[in-house]
Amino acid sequence: MNKFYSMLGLCRRAGKLLPGRLPVEKGIAKSNVRLVIIAEDASENTKKKFVSLCNDKNIIYIIAGNMSYIGKSIGRDNTAVIGITDENLSNKLLAEAKEVLTNGGE
Repeated sequence: MNKFYSMLGLCRRAGKLLPGRLPVEKGIAKSNVRLVIIAEDASENTKKKFVSLCNDKNIIYIIAGNMSYIGKSIGRDNTAVIGITDENLSNKLLAEAKEVLTNGGE
């Protein structure tokens, strides 16, 4: 497992991660979320919904990873959407995601 997924586990342990659709929606509504991560294999409806919510609130989002790896990294089953509530951790995750996406590696 690469650094991106390891960082997700760190965010969970630090209490800076909202797992799943409903907690992320609530976090977006309260403007508590700094970064939304949507799994590449999430349903099209889920992607559209969260992209729209993020755009409405000017929240950064990325579509990266898959539901299985995201879920495993945070100690859950398949997870399509997570929210990161900490600015520093979200910046580090963005950097790691860019590394994964540009180098094409797991």
